[in-house]
Amino acid sequence: MNCKKSSLLAAAALSLGLLGLTACNTISGAGKDVSAAGHDVTHVTDQTQDKVTGSTGAAKQ
Repeated sequence: MNCKKSSLLAAAALSLGLLGLTACNTISGAGKDVSAAGHDVTHVTDQTQDKVTGSTGAAKQ
């Protein structure tokens, strides 16, 4: 019976470890997605600013 408890405990620890690794990969991927979205927003705002300053003749800061 003691051997079964040890095996069950080892299996539970392994499962939790694998779950933790999966969560890290998921969070890392989400962070990359958010970062990419931020870069896209920055790019679009830069383009918009260029169009506005170009059409008004205003100097870019």
